[in-house]
Amino acid sequence: MTANSASLKLTPREIAAACEANGVSTIPPVLTVDEAAELLRVPKQTIYDWSARGLLQGCSRKVGKHLRLFRDRLLQRVFNEGINAT
Repeated sequence: MTANSASLKLTPREIAAACEANGVSTIPPVLTVDEAAELLRVPKQTIYDWSARGLLQGCSRKVGKHLRLFRDRLLQRVFNEGINAT
């Protein structure tokens, strides 16, 4: 982890504000893989890869054969804890 990434810690209020426009949530609290990939600006295969490697534990759940991600937990994982590519 670099010094810059260690200092970036989003608060719950910052996460909520990033998902709102004019006080109305514009991003649903439970995301599809397509929505999560769009939110993070990564290919959806990256989301599947992170999930398969267990890097999204605690912020994703399988619903039948579909992967769903909890928006706020996903943003906390990516921005506060980081996704290690090792």
